[in-house]
Amino acid sequence: MENNRFNFCPECGSKKIQTLLNGRQWFCPDCGLELFNNVASAVGVILENEKHEILFERRAKEPRKNFLAFPGGFCEPDEEPEKSVMRECSEEIGVVPEKIKFVGAFPNTYVYKKIIYKTCDMFYSASLPSGFEFKTQKSEVISLEWVKVESLADIEKIPLAFESAKKALLKYLEIKNAR
Repeated sequence: MENNRFNFCPECGSKKIQTLLNGRQWFCPDCGLELFNNVASAVGVILENEKHEILFERRAKEPRKNFLAFPGGFCEPDEEPEKSVMRECSEEIGVVPEKIKFVGAFPNTYVYKKIIYKTCDMFYSASLPSGFEFKTQKSEVISLEWVKVESLADIEKIPLAFESAKKALLKYLEIKNAR
């Protein structure tokens, strides 16, 4: 895996650009530019049906194409995470979820086109509205799959795209079993 690096300062074009903090900060001694690759916010939503199966998307693009993930994605600037959940679900599966509840937040590493992004993935559970009909965004979703998830052993069998989703499922089961 390559480190995040620039060969030239994006401000002045100097070749003296320095990469700091493991590829998360850059400094140019010629123009004084300081650039930071800060943590990005992302969301995922756990949707469970009446058969106690969890909905997963089979990813249509990199990173982790063909692996399973929850409906979700990056938060837009100035967007509240719950609004991100509603927007991402509407875009990816054609349904706006209801009764959105926070499950937990977990760090993640998202590698896209050789650039390493650190994310804070916030997970929510939600309900599907009655009479819903899925309409998938083909550029994002190959297919939707319902999977029975009742234990760590079940989670280990799922080809999850991201480690944070595994942690979210474990937390979700913990909350669900405490009821």
